[in-house]
Amino acid sequence: MRELLEVKGLTKIYSLGSIFSRIKITAVEDVNFEVMQPEIFTLAGESGCGKTTTAKIILGFEEQTSGMVFYRGKPINELRKKDKIQMLREIQAVFQNPFSTFNPLRTVDSYFYETLLNLKIVSSKKEAEKKIEEKLAAVGISFEEFTQRYPNEFSGGQLQRLSIARALLTDPSLIVADEPVSMVDASLRMSIVNLFKDLKEKYSVSVIYITHDLTTAYYVSDRIAIMFRGNIVEMGPAEEVLSNPKHPYTQLLRESVPEPDPEKRWGTKVVLADTEHEEYLRIGCKFAGRCPSAMEKCKKNNPPYFKVNDVLVKCFLYK
Repeated sequence: MRELLEVKGLTKIYSLGSIFSRIKITAVEDVNFEVMQPEIFTLAGESGCGKTTTAKIILGFEEQTSGMVFYRGKPINELRKKDKIQMLREIQAVFQNPFSTFNPLRTVDSYFYETLLNLKIVSSKKEAEKKIEEKLAAVGISFEEFTQRYPNEFSGGQLQRLSIARALLTDPSLIVADEPVSMVDASLRMSIVNLFKDLKEKYSVSVIYITHDLTTAYYVSDRIAIMFRGNIVEMGPAEEVLSNPKHPYTQLLRESVPEPDPEKRWGTKVVLADTEHEEYLRIGCKFAGRCPSAMEKCKKNNPPYFKVNDVLVKCFLYK
């Protein structure tokens, strides 16, 4: 495997409030990771942890405050126009809500033809049809059931698979999938997750899988980074991180996954911060206010990363 994408020192700061009482929230703080080709790399954590902001910066929808994103060794914000167009072909996105991906007043197939012709991937409609049929087959949808139909004529699961097929039109090297199964029926989630695994194995496509669902993350991921309040608190092989979590926050997340066993009831008491802003603005470890193992130095100092076997943990417990 070779390195495809590198995120280095990525930080994003937002200013909130009026001009007289403005506060700065660090949504992403000094985030570092790399994505190899091919692999499925997961960013996981609760809502507001910074995983979607990180994805938006990678896709160019947001501009970072500091830090760099490198694609194939080149900083993406310094690419020449020609190289940037090529990068946009190679990095595609799949979003959370498939119903917001397509305009209800346009047929779904019009998006496919538009993508192929605008990016000059094909030169004729016949060539476009062949390409579309190939990508639809990869997601298990026939050309006949797809053509000349509007979004409301498909189920949520079908639309999400069509979103993935559309992303595949450019033969991408990397797909950024932001909560791709959270709005799909539970019965269809594994079919979409299996699709990402197939894309990796058959087409060497890498995936940045963004989720709060540790069950699908465990199943699909090669490596995983757990985020909390803009920080990666634990990162390593998915099986190691999720089977034997080391950071207290990862342990809390792992314990919150329900098990179908009445003898294993969750008895852990969850301590919530007074406000979400309080954790973002906290000096020291952002999780110290909830952590059952917090020490005095955790409240005053931001912990560095410690390596435990193949896992990086941002916690003084491993000093």
